[in-house]
This record gives sequence, C-alpha cells and structure tokens, in this order.
Amino acid sequence: MSNTKKRNISVLGPEEFTGIKLQKPAEYAAGLPAVKVALQHAFKEMGVTKSIKTLSQMNQKEGFDCPGCAWPDPDKPSKLGEYCENGVKAIAEEATNKRVDKNFFAKYSVEELSHWSDYQIGKSGRLTEPMVLKPDSVHYEPISWQDAFKLIADKLKALDSPDEGVFYTSGRSSNEAAFLYGLFIRAFGTNNMPDCSNMCHESSGVALNETLGIGKGSVKLEDFDKAEVVMVIGQNPGTNHPRMLSALQKCKENGGKVISVNPLEEAGLIRFKNPQEIKGVLASGTALTDIHLQVKINQDVSLLKVILKKLASIDKEKEGVFDHEFIKTYTSGYENLLKDLETYSESELIELCGVEESVIDKAVQLLSQKSKIIICWAMGLTQHKNGVDNIKECVNLLLLKGSLGKPGSGTCPVRGHSNVQGDRTVGIMHHVSPVLNEAIKNTFGFVPPEKEGLDTVHAIQAMNQGRAKVFIALGGNFVSAASDTEYTAQALQNCDLTVNISTKLNRTHIVAGKTALILPTLGRSELDQKNGKPRFFTVENSMGKVHQSKGMLKPASENLISEPEIIGGIAQAYFKNDHPVNWKELSMDYELIREKIELVIKGFNGIKDKSKGSGFYLPNNVRDLDFSKLPEGKAQFSCCDLPKHVLKKDELLLMTIRSHDQFNTTIYGLDDRYRGIYNERRIVLMNPNDVSRHKLKKFDIINMISNYDDKERKASNFLIIPYNIPEGNIAAYFPETNVLVPYNHYADKSNTPISKSIVVTLETPVQ
Repeated sequence: MSNTKKRNISVLGPEEFTGIKLQKPAEYAAGLPAVKVALQHAFKEMGVTKSIKTLSQMNQKEGFDCPGCAWPDPDKPSKLGEYCENGVKAIAEEATNKRVDKNFFAKYSVEELSHWSDYQIGKSGRLTEPMVLKPDSVHYEPISWQDAFKLIADKLKALDSPDEGVFYTSGRSSNEAAFLYGLFIRAFGTNNMPDCSNMCHESSGVALNETLGIGKGSVKLEDFDKAEVVMVIGQNPGTNHPRMLSALQKCKENGGKVISVNPLEEAGLIRFKNPQEIKGVLASGTALTDIHLQVKINQDVSLLKVILKKLASIDKEKEGVFDHEFIKTYTSGYENLLKDLETYSESELIELCGVEESVIDKAVQLLSQKSKIIICWAMGLTQHKNGVDNIKECVNLLLLKGSLGKPGSGTCPVRGHSNVQGDRTVGIMHHVSPVLNEAIKNTFGFVPPEKEGLDTVHAIQAMNQGRAKVFIALGGNFVSAASDTEYTAQALQNCDLTVNISTKLNRTHIVAGKTALILPTLGRSELDQKNGKPRFFTVENSMGKVHQSKGMLKPASENLISEPEIIGGIAQAYFKNDHPVNWKELSMDYELIREKIELVIKGFNGIKDKSKGSGFYLPNNVRDLDFSKLPEGKAQFSCCDLPKHVLKKDELLLMTIRSHDQFNTTIYGLDDRYRGIYNERRIVLMNPNDVSRHKLKKFDIINMISNYDDKERKASNFLIIPYNIPEGNIAAYFPETNVLVPYNHYADKSNTPISKSIVVTLETPVQ
C-alpha cells in the first residue's frame, strides 16, 4: 500500500470476495431483463415519481443529455425514451436521493473510507457543499465557496512556475465549462491540460489526423441505415454503448452485414432484443453478427493485413474489389502499401491473429463485394503500444474500398464519456495550436503560453517526482482511471493541493494531496438557473453534432453551483480584477461564453440558435473528401508494423475490460449479466486449456503479476473463470487491474497506456 506520513490510506481498497455466482453467458442483449434491471436501479436511487419525470426528459430535444456515453440521439427520439439500461443507471447515480454532507464526513475519516470498495464509495450519494481536508486532518470539513477559491488562488500563486500546476478534465463537462476552464489555464500560464481522452481515445485522434486530417469519425447516425457492412472491432457496444445496437439493428433490417472482431464473443453483438419493439419483447429479436473473428489480444493488425492481402489478390484477378478511381483521386501511398503487404506471409499472419482461415475468407469474400463499409472501434484498439497503427490499418481498408465521403461509409471511433469529444474541440489539449492561440489573443487580449503541456502519463510522472504540486480536476475519478494505481496515488499524495470538482464521492477524493478540496457541482439533469431564468449547456456527440442540454430536476443541494461558476470563482480569486477577461461576468452568462466560443473555435458560427433543437454538425473534411491539409493534399495510406508480443511459457496477455454493471470507473452494481458473472468483480476470464496448463481449476484464487523495467506490480486475490477467450489471453475488470499497468509504457505517438495488452504471470497466494 502507498501511504502518506499522516494518513493511513488504502490505495487499492478491499481485496475480499463478495460471493460469486455463475450462470451461462447470455445469448442476447437488452430485452425485458434490461428494462427490469434499469427500472430497479432508477426506483432504488430516485423513487418512482422522480424516475418517471427524469427519464421522460433524458435525451429529448428540450431535455438533458445522458451523462453516460456519447452515442448520438436520432433526430426523432422514440416516444418511449431514447436511452438504454446503462444510461438509466448513469442518471440514477447522478439523481440519487442519497446525500454526502458534513455529517457524513464527520462520521467517516478518509482512512476509513479508503477501505471501502469503489462500489461502496460511489453509492454514498451526492456531494452537497464544499469540503476541505487539511494537512493535519483525516476528516473533511465544510469550507465556504469564497474561502475555497481563495485557498486555490493562494496555492497557485505560491508555485514557482505555472507549469507546476496540473489541470485535468473529464469528458462529462459541457462545452461552456471546458472552454472557460481551458481559457483560465492558458491565462494562468500553462498548457498542462491532461484529459480523459489521453487515457482512452488519443490513439484514434493521432491516427485519424495523420491519415485523414481530422481526429474525429466521419459517419453520421443515418449512415448505419445505408451501410452494406459494419465492422465492430475491439468494442463491446452491448455494455458500453447499448444505443448503438439500434443502429446495427437498422443496418441488418436494411440488408447490411455485421462483422465483429474481438477476443470475446459478446452478447450484445450476438443478438439484440429491442425493448421498444414487440419482436424484441415477445420474439427472438435481431441477430446482429454475421461473421465473428475471434482475434487474439492486440493482433488486429495481423488480422487486417491478411484480409488486405487476400483482397489485393482478388483485386488482381477481378475488377471492382478496390476502388481504383478513389485511390487515384484522393489517396497517397497505395503502391507502398502493396509492397509492404507482400513482405508478410499469409500463414504467419493467420497464426499470429489466431482466427481460422475459413472464417477470415468469409469476411474477405463479403468485403470484396461491398463498398459501403463503416468501421467502428473503441479502446480494444487504442490502448496498446501500437494503438495508432491499429487505427491506421482500419483506415487502409476503408481507403482501398473507397469507403469514405459517401453515405453508409466511414470511420466511427466510438467515444466513451458524453462530451469527451466536445472538450477537445473547444480547446482542452496539452498540445499548442497556433491558430487557437491567435484567436484567444485577438478575442481576449492576452497571449497564451507556447510551451507544450503535460498529458496524463507525463502529468502523473511530474507529480510523483515533485515537479508539479497542484492538481485540479474538472470531473472524473483520476486515481481509479489512470494506469499504475499505486504510482498515480503517490503522485496525488505528493501534491500540496488537490481539487476535485465533482457530483459524487469517489476514490480520488480520498487518495488526496496534503490539502484537498471537494467542490460539488450541479449534475447534467439538474435545473441550472440565474435570476430565475434557466440556462442550458451544449455538448458534442461522438459524430460531431453539437446540441443543447437543459436540466430540470431540483438540485441536490442549495449550495451547489455550476462548473462555469466554479471556474470563474477560481479565476476571479486568482486574477482579482487585474486581467483583460471579466471572469465573473463570463462565468455567469453562458450565452456570452457561447459568443466567445463562436469567435475562437472554427465551426461554431451561430451556435446560439443552431444548438437548440436537434443541433448542428461541425465541419468535417472527410465527409467533403477534402484532404488539402495533408501531404500532397491526399489521404494517407500507412505501412504498419506488427505488434511485438513475445511471451514466455508461463506468461499471459491480459486485457482490462468493463463489467456490464459499470461505466468507466463508476460501478453501478456487481453483476456482469451478459457474461453470466454475478456478485463479484475480482475474476479472471481464462481459456480452459490455459486453466489446465497452469494446473488450475474454476474458482481457484490467483494473483496477477506484471514486471516491466524490473519493477514488479501485483493485483491480488482473483478467481479463475474458464471462458471462451483465445489461448494465451486473459481478461479482468478495471479499475481493479489498473495497478498492473506500468505508468511508463504507452502507445507510440499518443501516449495512451497499454491497458489492453499487459504481460502477466500468475501465482497462487500463500494461504
């Protein structure tokens, strides 16, 4: 365990088992069971009346955006509600009737709370008032808003350099809050703006920028209706983005096919029972996956290369397999790609990826005949050493088929948190953008810093080494979300001050700096008004559409203020009145913030009016087939290397996964219903042959050990579950296994942690 001198903190929480129950893995997603579970969560947390009122407004044009994933809403939401089981769980967590107030903190010390599980901590309730944890104390106590702002300002002024401050952002924040936050950070004098995208989606942004000129996907929701083939790679939509299943269902009903690529065969891609339709309730629903390619962990490039090689062979014999007119007009590097493919052996690629050739051939035959292709992916591709190349190989396939810039085709990186894409769009980035800096200078009258800032992994290192001393987080649960849990915890505990702007209690409030502040804020579903007039925010979904979100519930406490007001309060306390920006005025007036966004960020023209209703799409050069910003003015083919995993006889490759009862680090419950695992999170999914080879059996207790750079990391007390997963591969839940992910091993170019391909060994703990 990692402890401060004055606080005996359990960084990892309890390691006891909770009483596992196993059933056969589910063969479909959603249906009546999903409705039942969703309502149980809602009624338990909010009560019946409040649940009905809340759900009637979620994802509606005049309502509020779901605080869960970033999957887009259709232009005409269903009368039954445009939300999923996990969306209901997310809003039930936010709109819970439980409260965490000064009496709670007087009763429980951070030392005691640190021995609670993340599930127990999260279920405590909504935060109600600003709290401070002083250096000589183990109990949070109340502090006024003004005193909290002054404390932050004083700590920031005491730094030797602005670069000793770290300012983290979670993807749940609105465009207005994120824009104001980024503006303050730059005015303060640093670009240290790590965000949750660094840990999850950065590989997508890098790869797409380098190949297509924009770090976002190119499809719209209606493209799924027209697609001939949808490839879902390294993604589990049934749990992580359940509303995506409706889009896949429409694709299938219109004659399209679905190819799933994943080490696990997930229920959500087998069959979908849409609870809004009679056949989804009374009948068998819709079979989704036509071809499942059960690839080994992080061998997606190997699989895609053999598919491309086979397609290239057919293209030599038969016209129309590759779109040569598209390739000639819009791309660069085609001949180099073909030469690179020739250097690989089909048999070696097939052996590496672990998929039977007959199944690969079925996929190749289908792809050879179709041109309207969408490729979707998530963290199963991004969180590897070669995460950027994983995405580039997907782009190669789309370029060869001419599957960009036309209906039913394109890239679809499926983002996690509801506004993670919007945060980046409005300026949350550690990179320096000369265009953005110039726009800020012209609009606000100050010169932003030109030194590149710290991303997440390097911010953790800086805090651990004492080079950064103040940590402020706009949302999120940093210690549970980041890699190398104990190293990250020590980094936070080293800080003179940690500040968390949050709605719910989480482990990062407990694994805190020498002084720590909790600043409670309004939730997405809550009424936000000033002088009796309601205000609204805007968010951007994963397909680049900006729209409004307006809360309607009574706030959890009269002492809550909005994120922009918190940011403005900090800025006002720091600058007082000695700055060109009127921080107090700006933070109170969201329309004024949007006027400034329109002046600074490209594509937001007319945001005041266009964000209402169904919203508006931001510019997307790929949809227009405009690659003018890239070399030669063309989209770029890429020659990607194979991943390098040389495992010893006793080593296995671990990927971290989510349970069906969680979203990111928020644990809704202890049941992974689709995988048949109930009332337990400390499990390891393992191929039956590997179970026998390691002389283990079901429910045996093991520890997992990773060893990078001669540093041993251990995750203790996990139960073996024989499961349908490729040999040599295992899977276990995060954040419990984040302790195994080394802080200094991450994807080339994107610096995304290798959370989906960790080399581990197993040991039987001493009883």
